[in-house]
Amino acid sequence: MRTLIGAACAMLLISTAAAFAGQTEGLIKKVDKDTLTLTLDDGKSYKLNAETDLDALKPGMDIVLAYDVTNGENVVTDMQLPPDSD
Repeated sequence: MRTLIGAACAMLLISTAAAFAGQTEGLIKKVDKDTLTLTLDDGKSYKLNAETDLDALKPGMDIVLAYDVTNGENVVTDMQLPPDSD
């Protein structure tokens, strides 16, 4: 019985953590190389990691982002660029 309760609690914690993840898409409005942030046309900003190729990101480019909310910031965990952006 304890194993069942423990498994149920673990699943609850996993599903709660997933609530802080998201996905969005839109057009890039601005890329700020100094603060490592990307702003989409809806006005929302997303924090990029230091390994991101910022030169590949251009205003007007369509992009799909996966992100986590960490300390109140949208932190990009994955991104998908249009096929012709290579």
